[in-house]
Amino acid sequence: MAQSSLHTIMMPVRGDGKGPKLFAHASALAKRFGAHVKVVHCHPKMEDLMPMGVVIPSFLRKQLQEASETSASSEEDFLHEKFSADAVKHGVSEQDPETGKPTAKFYEYVGKQVEAVRHFGRLSDLICVAKPSKTENLGFNTLKEALFSSGRPVMICTESDATDMQIGRHVSIGWNGSLEATRAVALTMPLIETAEKVTILTGGGSEHSATATEFQEYLANRSVTADIVQFDVRGNAGRQLLKKSGEVGADLLIMGAYHESYERETLLGGNSAAVVEEATIPVVMVH
Repeated sequence: MAQSSLHTIMMPVRGDGKGPKLFAHASALAKRFGAHVKVVHCHPKMEDLMPMGVVIPSFLRKQLQEASETSASSEEDFLHEKFSADAVKHGVSEQDPETGKPTAKFYEYVGKQVEAVRHFGRLSDLICVAKPSKTENLGFNTLKEALFSSGRPVMICTESDATDMQIGRHVSIGWNGSLEATRAVALTMPLIETAEKVTILTGGGSEHSATATEFQEYLANRSVTADIVQFDVRGNAGRQLLKKSGEVGADLLIMGAYHESYERETLLGGNSAAVVEEATIPVVMVH
């Protein structure tokens, strides 16, 4: 059976220093699949910078607009220059997409980063986002928008920007037969089919859902051999998925995300929230 593939990878960037780490992950997959990376820089619209409910004189509005445009242009030039250097560093050609060749291109988007994720993400095969930071209160809105508004798999990247990064040689898959887990498998099949080793991690499932053994048989029909590792769900299942992924030596975890609402899981420390906060390997999530 012919294997599926990744063709387009989207990653949003801004002046927070996360770009090189995201690009290291995106370029590793681009080289593996001959994919194109869309590096999207966002800067806000002028009206988004204006204080709500405050009347601003036209001369002051003009000054603010000029200052904003100058700042945005300066940041764009800096990040584009940094991106070009990273493309050379990681061996990815800076150009328009070319079938079978790892390429990348810098795109400028005027608007909020969550809007850029929605705009570019829906026509991408994978969205790379930085691991959100609680201390800086940064990245949560981008992750939420990518998961809930793009309809695409979202990879939460680690802190590494290594040039020899390997992602997905050994893939672990969290399986409980849920709708989210099913979508995760369907949308990440290129990563699953090209892995050297696949391990199904299961703590059981709900009534009438497909079992891990049935999932294993489904993968076998796609010429994918997978092992099954079972565990007893005690406490937080997401935390256990990370632990078991480490024990089996997986370098990528694929899982369904936020069966409960995002707000509820984030507030109460649900399974997905624990994975987002504690993961030390890349995690691909699908809602």
